[in-house]
Amino acid sequence: MSPTDTDAPPEAVAPLMRGLAVLRALTDADGVLSLSDLERTTGLARSTVDRVTGTLARMGYVRLDGRDVFLAPRLMELGNAYLASLRLPGLLGRHADALADELDESVSLAVGDGDGIRFVHQATRRRAMSLSFRIGDLLPAERTAPGALFAADWTEADWERWRARRLADPRDAGFPAVPPGGAPGAGSGVGPAGGLDVGSAGGPSVGPAGGPGVGTNDRPDDRPNRRPDGGDFAARAARAGERGWALDDQLIEPGLVALALPVRGADGAVACVASVVSHTSRHSAESLRDAMLPRLRSAVTAWEELLRQAPPPREEPPLPAAGLAAWTHASKQELGRGFIESLARGLTVLTAFGEGRGALPLTAVAEATGLARATARRALITLEHLGYVSGEGRLFRLTPRVLALGFPYISRMPLPQIAAPHLAELSRRVHDSASLAVLAGADIRYTARVATRRIMSVHITVGTRFPAHATSLGRVMLADLPSREREAWLAGIEPQALTPHTVTERAELSALLERVREQGYALVDEELEQGLRSIAVPVRDRAGVVVAAVNVAMHSSRRTVEECVEVVLPELRATAARIEDDLRTAGRFASVPVV
Repeated sequence: MSPTDTDAPPEAVAPLMRGLAVLRALTDADGVLSLSDLERTTGLARSTVDRVTGTLARMGYVRLDGRDVFLAPRLMELGNAYLASLRLPGLLGRHADALADELDESVSLAVGDGDGIRFVHQATRRRAMSLSFRIGDLLPAERTAPGALFAADWTEADWERWRARRLADPRDAGFPAVPPGGAPGAGSGVGPAGGLDVGSAGGPSVGPAGGPGVGTNDRPDDRPNRRPDGGDFAARAARAGERGWALDDQLIEPGLVALALPVRGADGAVACVASVVSHTSRHSAESLRDAMLPRLRSAVTAWEELLRQAPPPREEPPLPAAGLAAWTHASKQELGRGFIESLARGLTVLTAFGEGRGALPLTAVAEATGLARATARRALITLEHLGYVSGEGRLFRLTPRVLALGFPYISRMPLPQIAAPHLAELSRRVHDSASLAVLAGADIRYTARVATRRIMSVHITVGTRFPAHATSLGRVMLADLPSREREAWLAGIEPQALTPHTVTERAELSALLERVREQGYALVDEELEQGLRSIAVPVRDRAGVVVAAVNVAMHSSRRTVEECVEVVLPELRATAARIEDDLRTAGRFASVPVV
């Protein structure tokens, strides 16, 4: 959507439109653009780009690094607001994960978004040839199995919009998640030769909204009519509606096949579509249907019962309105013209929604955000015009398009990438090297690191492994293990003395780990290498489980043990807290890889 949209209503907030255009441009560019590239991509003046990105950085939605702009994990709170209000990922996500484990295939949940489909949950199997779609990715309906099921219920107006989009964008350039015109015949919704469930060679019948119908032949070698108006997709949609399932035989990309079934809510309407996705090295479209349809149908039946029996949503409180208003005012006072209040307020409106707050009247939005009714109304008008909010009478809801604001890119961001800017800031503040590591059996493995430039410094690279018992990083992670698991770990290793100071007695190590557990940090002095001193704190996920650790390492001549505790430890804890904040936001509806 152009930030200079001439069709915008007169009440629309222009700075909000510009900010959303910047976020969409960054999302389409996989999370990073230079300021100059943003200027070219959005058509905004450089001074406007500077003010918009400065405001977004103040909100924590982007990170500025020199001339480059990066999407930041906190931006996911906008997509989280939509997913929480939708409720489907929370109710069905773990069941989709379990089904993926049972079938040993990727499983996804998707909702309709205009004439496309957008993923709201992904349970991906990790293979050399694996699915790369992400939560929030938008796909053209005609190139997916879920799309045919959603299109089965389209109105004539929906089909007209679809045809107009096909004419304006025949190569699907508006869908960055898929290869432009990537599959043979994809421009008209046609799969590759030999594809299953891509239409029919039978005689004509009546399709949806006046589209051409399908025949009755169900042979695997059926061929669609290659109609320029995409009539073959209308036929596939009609057939999917009749059968209650649909197949994708390499419509998106050669080698990818999928089976989809609709999941209906308590009202009987399609709440989402569940898909099992495989590769032709494992299944043909026909064998995927034969092997998976009964099992997917059984799972969907159970999920529909879960939706019918789901308790009323638990209303989660919005962010404190007074705090938001005070923060916005303080930011304006500090940054002056560099902070765009109307942009910050408009984006804040999206956070008013959530679980138990899926549909809100204007008054509730204003109360939740602390904004004046007139300000909230203008923001909602703008968001509705751009497709991020839908109005139903006096009530407003978030739409799946909110996920287009950074969610696909950030949802696959691993912990080392989340932690990297925080480590850089920590290293800058303490003037020593900072690292992130995970536990790997008897060792620790470094996954992110920022080193200082000194004549004498600690030289460690990402991927380096050290014995966990002799490192501050290892001890702080081991200390969080349940006592029985910790003792089993100690019993399974042979602690080696790396320096004269290394603790190797199991009883002494056990006592040390218990003390680390109580104090919340570990300090190791010349046990890994003479002259090397380090201090570490844990990093916890949303469930409070330690998944990694952060440390600062230095030569022992730089600081005493007491100075490490008094000076470095508070900085370490603050850094870990910021990483955990990002991890909680990123991990609410997505699985964050720890390496």
